[in-house]
Amino acid sequence: MALGAHFGFWIASLDYTSVAASVVLVSNTPVFVAILAYLLFGERTSPLSLAGILVALAGTAVIARDGSAGSAATFGNVLAILGALTFTVYVLVGRAQRSAAEPVGVLPYSIVLYSAAAVSLLPAALISGDSLWGYSGKTWFWLWAITLGPQILGHTVFNWALGYVEAAVVSGAVLAEPVIASILAWLILAEKPGVSTVFGGTVVLIGLSLLLRGRRNPPPSEPVGEPGIVSRE
Repeated sequence: MALGAHFGFWIASLDYTSVAASVVLVSNTPVFVAILAYLLFGERTSPLSLAGILVALAGTAVIARDGSAGSAATFGNVLAILGALTFTVYVLVGRAQRSAAEPVGVLPYSIVLYSAAAVSLLPAALISGDSLWGYSGKTWFWLWAITLGPQILGHTVFNWALGYVEAAVVSGAVLAEPVIASILAWLILAEKPGVSTVFGGTVVLIGLSLLLRGRRNPPPSEPVGEPGIVSRE
């Protein structure tokens, strides 16, 4: 359900705010993951990671409070942040399941996960009156491309990695997404990001970079070993 809610909030945000703002805000997942992973799993946060969290949150605030595009954009920004929070729940649940003493296999885990996400979104689609069929051939092509690429291949690899690498580091894989998505939106949709989005997005990316660098260099009190690898002993 958490993954379904993530897609629901995030995709909905694109109707109200820019692609750049939406993707930057939803990419704050590593910040929330690092905070909750420490509280739930005791994954230590280094001073550098803590600084990165604060910087990323500051950048998020700049984008979220940007009122230059009107109240609709603010609503879209809030939806994108909710998308980041629900994705955080998805990552942490996956971390617990995939790194357990007897972990759930990535294939059965992914099948149940994707099915539950689809079922959880179905009532929302029906209530909102969205059509589930009747699309053009071009639309079906892109729907299948999204399903096979980012979803089945991308998220399945993501779920596999959760069994071996720290949650905050795995979630940091989205770090390049805001840059690529913003460039594509500019080139394809002629959607030029505003000054606040560019400035806040840059701050967020700097913060996430610091966060991930800190995760690769854990506090001295942690056991010395291969960075980010979860012990199976």
